[in-house]
Amino acid sequence: MFEPRHKVVVTQRFFDAMASDFLKSHGCEVVVAELAPGQADGDLSERQLTDLLADADGWIVGHANITSSLLASLPRMQVIARRGVGYERVDTAAVAAAGKVATIAIGGNDASVADHTVALMLAVCRQLKQCQLGLAANDWSIPLGGDLYRKTVGVIGLGRIGRGVLQRLSGFEVKPLIYSPRPGSTQADGCFVGLETLLEESDFITLHAPLNPQTHGLIDGRALALMKRSAVLINTARGGLVRDVDLLDALREKRLAGAGLDVFESESDPRCSSVTEQLIQLPNVIVTPHAGASTVEGLNRTNLIAAQCVAAVLEGRSPPSHCVIADGRRCEGQP
Repeated sequence: MFEPRHKVVVTQRFFDAMASDFLKSHGCEVVVAELAPGQADGDLSERQLTDLLADADGWIVGHANITSSLLASLPRMQVIARRGVGYERVDTAAVAAAGKVATIAIGGNDASVADHTVALMLAVCRQLKQCQLGLAANDWSIPLGGDLYRKTVGVIGLGRIGRGVLQRLSGFEVKPLIYSPRPGSTQADGCFVGLETLLEESDFITLHAPLNPQTHGLIDGRALALMKRSAVLINTARGGLVRDVDLLDALREKRLAGAGLDVFESESDPRCSSVTEQLIQLPNVIVTPHAGASTVEGLNRTNLIAAQCVAAVLEGRSPPSHCVIADGRRCEGQP
């Protein structure tokens, strides 16, 4: 039996055998961190992460903050692979300056999140939460829901997931309106409109934009005031895209019909925790715990992509270019 040449630490749950076996076949020892129930790697302190990763060459990570100080404490680390696509918690400049590589798992969970988005649309408009709560209380009265069929759906952000949502909604014969803050989307992609037009005319608005300084708080009190009272807001992207306290006010004052939320501001800002708790309690809000990407199939795909990226770097190769968010090896004169 050969000795592993590299050590890879995984700080995510549900790391499947296929991805683990792939790494082992490429000469890696695989160590899956034991996290406490309900704990994620984003909850770990920098000291805890350093202890876990001190002798690791590769790291498959979820939501931990990748900072310059953490990287400085991990001189052996060569590659950090996010099992996901958002990377607002990764200091890419620090990764490059440290001569390391950071990757994301492009294409692994797009279908899962697109499915989840449509599920939330249907759950809100058909008032499934009210139906469930009523039956649990032995109340068989029927809440009057609404259709998704032939409604106007505004899609903010036209990346892979936004396109997947539109593809799924074609069967509902919806009228799509698209606003994309990302350069590169073209009119050929669909019916592009300005943000205000989309907010004013849509029956459903679904967010699929990246979180950055330009999109942070994109849906605030002013944006919500432009929306129809009968509209439904869906967010399966990033919590910071929405000012949750403004959303809470709009829902309580019946200036918005409902919301389907898989992400919350409180995930990155604990000061918003009480707002999240209040949103969860509203009868016209369907919530899930940032679970959009978490299907067996979706996680298996992202696990394998992350493992492939790690193996490539540890063997001196380049991962797929569309997965690379930082590559500091050139800073050290490497090809």
